[in-house]
Amino acid sequence: MSGSGWKGELRIAYRREGDTTLALDRHHGPLRVLQRLYPEGPRVCHHVLVHPPGGIVGGDELTVHLDLAAGSHALLTTPGATRFYRSGGPTALQTVHARLDEGARLEWLPLEALAYSGCIAENHFRFELAPGAMMIGWDLMALGLPAAGEPFLRGSLLQHLEWPGVWLERGRLDAADTALLDSPLGLAGHRVLGTLWFASGSPLGTAEQEALLDAARAAFASHPDLPVGATAPDGRLVVCRLLAHRVEPAFALWRQVRACWRSLQWGLAEEAPRIWRT
Repeated sequence: MSGSGWKGELRIAYRREGDTTLALDRHHGPLRVLQRLYPEGPRVCHHVLVHPPGGIVGGDELTVHLDLAAGSHALLTTPGATRFYRSGGPTALQTVHARLDEGARLEWLPLEALAYSGCIAENHFRFELAPGAMMIGWDLMALGLPAAGEPFLRGSLLQHLEWPGVWLERGRLDAADTALLDSPLGLAGHRVLGTLWFASGSPLGTAEQEALLDAARAAFASHPDLPVGATAPDGRLVVCRLLAHRVEPAFALWRQVRACWRSLQWGLAEEAPRIWRT
């Protein structure tokens, strides 16, 4: 740890040998792989990523690099929420960069991020897909601690999701911006927001894209109280967005949609990471 905060970096390279996805990881600082599991057999490598200090404070910089070679399949999650704690001034920064070669598959499924009141944080995710590569990813963010009744009164969070040249979502959520947080044209008083996406390095056929949209919308019907929608902003992409008052129903819906998409596109059962059951 330096005087200005933790600097952590984790690099994971995946490759396929025969029917097995192998992984080599290197880490610097307090960011590492907790578990490597193969509950679906050798083709899909499940990784649990952990940050032992337990939260990210002002001055911390955490960086994850994921490199998936052709034909590999990786699923990554976390054992608990990512916590952006109150800052005395410096920014807390988390950056994830994923690169997928031809035919690779990535599932980026972290548990929620919590923006504590008073945090000054940035959360970046960038991915690049070669032709034939595919990924399912999600993001869930809670402002304050909705379940504990602790509001987001001060601070800000910058959220950045990018597939260069294809898709960019970038916005700053500031506790002082009540017009955004409370307006019916903004978050309408909700303090949990989420994005879920299916991305393909090659164009999806019209029927494929419609099937993904239909599956998502069918799942939405079981959560009528959640403001949620699905769109296809590009021929290689389907995106769902939601608002909620609590994390649990949002997480349940994202799990449901992910299971449908996994079955549709890859012929795979849901297979939730084991760490979610502990």
